[in-house]
Parts: sequence; structure tokens; C-alpha cells
Amino acid sequence: MGTLLGHLMPGMFFLFYSLYYSVLVSLALLREQRLLKLPLPPREKRRQRWWQLVPLEGVVKVVITTTGIVAEFFYPPGVNRLMMVDWEDPQRPFLFKDNWQHITMYGFFLFSGVVDIVSQSCQARQKMKLERAVEALAFHVLVLLMATHIENKSALEIRVHVLFMVPTFLVALVLTIEIWVPDQPPLWVLKTWMGLVLSNWMLQLCVIMYAPPSGQPWRADSPMDLAFLTIFFCWHLALGAAVLAAVYALCSLWHRRGSSCIEVPCTRYQPCPTDPSNEDLEKLRAEAM
Repeated sequence: MGTLLGHLMPGMFFLFYSLYYSVLVSLALLREQRLLKLPLPPREKRRQRWWQLVPLEGVVKVVITTTGIVAEFFYPPGVNRLMMVDWEDPQRPFLFKDNWQHITMYGFFLFSGVVDIVSQSCQARQKMKLERAVEALAFHVLVLLMATHIENKSALEIRVHVLFMVPTFLVALVLTIEIWVPDQPPLWVLKTWMGLVLSNWMLQLCVIMYAPPSGQPWRADSPMDLAFLTIFFCWHLALGAAVLAAVYALCSLWHRRGSSCIEVPCTRYQPCPTDPSNEDLEKLRAEAM
């Protein structure tokens, strides 16, 4: 949907998804994990029932993307964009280009969620490489769609979407590398940072195009407005890094507090009994004699 709501929903999805990964990355670094997500044990060694094995991350992907697809087809109520070609026109033109691009984007992320669910709950062994590959594919498709989405747009919309493509491509690139090299913490950090940037920038896109705070629309023919778009994007790079650092700091406090509360009884110092009537002391005396 080329509306505020149509851009706000995926923006919020990417934001929560990136914050979730920020927590995962922070905890993985603090725990010095070799992998960002530890693989599940073989299915025969799992004691949960099948519905307890369904991954929440995959379910969220499926629910959000399905909602987005339905909205692209039928929102606002009364419209129907299922038709792709106008068969009544002799030239048979395509219809609803932007909506079908959004539907394609949602469809690949829906596919990623389905693969997560099948891999983690239905297979004897989790297919982690397949999960990463499909997620990387979804982001690559998003970049391709954005490249064509900006055709016949104003200079303002082109600049906004090109800047959005930069972190999206970096996320896709990192996900592709992680298919074969999943144990590199710098890649985890870069992926999460760029995820925060692209989600924040998508929300910024909503403000720029649909709800400018000044009440005046941005001017596509103004070099000053276009220059400030790039300036704001650079600020979002810093904002993403700051958010990631803040999440890491909070996770570090939680991790330290949790570690300090764990006590191992067998490692605690036990004072030697000094009461003459103590049975343990009598045993020690007998052994010494």
C-alpha cells in the first residue's frame, strides 16, 4: 500500500525484528558463543511436543507477512487488487504495480518464516544453512524490488528509496556470507546495525512522505531538501549504532546481575567444625590417629 499505514507496518516489523536481533547479538557476545543461534538437538532428543517446537520467530514472520499480503489486496475495505492484468483493455496493461511489488516482498519473507517452522519443528535435524539462505534471498529480493520501485518517481522518492537500499543490501550481503561463515561476531554486529538503520529509515520515510512535522511537504525540486535527506540518513547510522550500544549495555547489566546471583554450593568454602561434640570432628580425630 502506498500509504502511511502501508509503510508503517513493515517499518515496525523490521524495527522489532532488529531489536530482537540486538538482544541476541548482545547476549551471544557476552556469553562468548561460537554461533549467534545455537543449533537445536536432533529431533529424537527433544522432549517437547511438536507444537512446543514451533519457532516464535517463524510464526511472527508468517503472521505479519500474511497480514501485509491481505492488506495489499483488500485494504481499504471494498477494493480488490487480485487482478494483475486489465483484460478489458485491448493492450492488456498490468495493474497495481506497487501493490504487487509489496506482495512479492511479503511473499518471500513469508517463505522464510515457513522454512524456519519446517526446519525447526518438522525435520529430524535443523537446516540452519537453509534458513539463512532463504532469509538472505528475501532481502536480496527486497533490494531488487526497490530498484524497480523507484521508476517514474520524483527525485525525493528516488533519493529516499536509494538510501533505504544501502542498509538493505548490506544486510542481504552479510546474510549471504553467514550461510558459510556463521561464526563471525563482527558480521553479527554489522547485520544488526544495518537492520536497525533500515527499519528506522523506513519509519523516517513515513514521516517524510506522509506526515511531515512542519505540515509542509518536502520539495522534490529543492536541492536543499534532497541534501538534508542524506544528512538525516547519516544521523540514522549514528542512531542505529547508539541503539545497539544501549541494548548491549542493558544486556551486560542483566548478564552480570544474573551471573552474580548464581551460586554453586559445592564450590563454597566450608569452615572446619570446632565443636568438641561434633561427629565430623570426631571422625577426623579418629582418622588422624
